[in-house]
Amino acid sequence: MDESGLRLRGADAEALEYVETLLTAADLPAEDVRSNPERFYVAFDGDDRVGIGGLEPAGDDALLRSVVVEAAVRGRGYGEALRAALGAKARADGVDTLYLLTTTAADFFAEGGYTKIDRKEAPDAVRETREFEEFCPSTAICMRKEL
Repeated sequence: MDESGLRLRGADAEALEYVETLLTAADLPAEDVRSNPERFYVAFDGDDRVGIGGLEPAGDDALLRSVVVEAAVRGRGYGEALRAALGAKARADGVDTLYLLTTTAADFFAEGGYTKIDRKEAPDAVRETREFEEFCPSTAICMRKEL
């Protein structure tokens, strides 16, 4: 699977429960899904939903968040395709650099070109997001990728 076979669709009202369900199952924050639905995307392979991801704008940068693939299709390349598709979406939206926080997937993101940085190196607009300030523990690894 590569990103050319994956379509991203903004999370509409119908998809919000699906987004929340996948986030909760993956032990990721779901508190702000309904208040910020425009930040979340559902990934489709044909007509099948295969995962979700989020992009939170922060000036010329963005926070990549909540990348989750359906358990039934893991190991088939959907994670890599979703990671790449979200990066392409961010680039098309004018984002220069993506940042993320992770407690479990640093190796997965490193394979996609993200590098570990100190949290203090992230720009103020990124550090002031709820993801940084409230949702992720201070022990989460911060990573960055120039687009």
